[in-house]
Amino acid sequence: MKVKYFLSFFPIIIYSITFAYARDVEIGFWTKNDPIDYRNGSIKMAVMILNEELKIEGADVQVVAKIRSWDGGKAWSNLKQAYSLAMEAGTGPTIILSGHEDIAVWGNSGLIQPIDELLDLDTWPMSNIVESLWGPMSWNGKIWAVPQDAEARLLFFWNKHLAKIGYSESDLEALPDKIASGSYTLYDVLKDAQKMQDQGVVQKGFGFYPRPKKGGDYWQFYRAFDGDMQDSATGKLVLDKQALLAYYQFFHDAVYKYEVTSKNHIGTSWSNWHAAVTSGKAGIWHGGTWQRAEWVDMIGFHSFNENVGFGLMPAGKSGFKPTTLTHPLAYMISRNNDELSQLAARIIAIATEPRINSLHAIKSSHLGITKVQDAQEFYKNNQWPSDTSSLLENAFSLPNNTSFGQYDIAVWNGLTAVWSGRLTPQESVDYITKELNATMGGKVIIK
Repeated sequence: MKVKYFLSFFPIIIYSITFAYARDVEIGFWTKNDPIDYRNGSIKMAVMILNEELKIEGADVQVVAKIRSWDGGKAWSNLKQAYSLAMEAGTGPTIILSGHEDIAVWGNSGLIQPIDELLDLDTWPMSNIVESLWGPMSWNGKIWAVPQDAEARLLFFWNKHLAKIGYSESDLEALPDKIASGSYTLYDVLKDAQKMQDQGVVQKGFGFYPRPKKGGDYWQFYRAFDGDMQDSATGKLVLDKQALLAYYQFFHDAVYKYEVTSKNHIGTSWSNWHAAVTSGKAGIWHGGTWQRAEWVDMIGFHSFNENVGFGLMPAGKSGFKPTTLTHPLAYMISRNNDELSQLAARIIAIATEPRINSLHAIKSSHLGITKVQDAQEFYKNNQWPSDTSSLLENAFSLPNNTSFGQYDIAVWNGLTAVWSGRLTPQESVDYITKELNATMGGKVIIK
């Protein structure tokens, strides 16, 4: 009887163990899709590690990642619009990965929450993030995001083209340092580009081949002429008319004086642009560190290292400083309940760890975001990030300001008016100054 009594309860014990389970908590993650990066992959790995941690902690939850990515030429704008609409409807993701310039707009709208309220930034791995990358993560006295990656925007040139116009091997090796010292300027770029055309190395209009679409890269030319973008005391945007005039004059000279850039260049398709720079049809151009991965992995330009030199964006003229723009993408956490926010913060912390970040940096030709990555064998043995990481010392970033979009469009419209020949550089500066005074009032300091 005693044996039967014990056995009669044994199935009940097994039953209670079998049906003990952790509840699933869904964490949504949205970003732009890219076939050559680890943005989605980093989150997947972080969620896997977090779930193992939760098991060991005895937590009653397991995280299920719901990842959604946007594709196509308008992926970023479509993602941002979808995010704003979804948050208003209460259906937005827990984590959004987008450009740091969205922090001010979404923070001001109450869509995201300060990340320094969710993570201790003095602990690993946050404490190891390169200090200069926290600036783009900040707005209104708080830190709102964690950088997911970093990059530099560079001047590229075909070494063999420069050799054909008289550069020796030692000259080519010294050129990046000449750029960094400020002794090789933007007007030296135009002169070399003109020599390439005059000597038949490249066709007319292909000597200097800028980015064909609007982008933050163009602010490097304004900064190259010592132009300020933001007042440190008030946080207001700044427009320096003298720097703006020099910026516009440079592109006017590139098109109409040196004739090294086509009047109709803006609007060139990305496919044609990539083909020109990777084939040697273009002589000198500018772009981002990440584009090396596009050229090598997607286009098959495997001789990039042997053929292409690079450096900072040169100073506008002697006495000014060379520049580079860094535009880190940023992990932001939507306003949610405490449980979702805390889990999201843990996911971001794990995804930020150097080993995971190095996978993204090397695969997509970005730069590592932590200081320790320079010492990692996997990272330092890869030539591209090790050659370009130091360029972040010269980097600036676009202002986090709710009015930046309007300001950015106005200055771009002024440039295209000069580029097309509709306005002279001075006429364009005068027009933009009046427009910003009329439409933005005290939001922009014009000097």
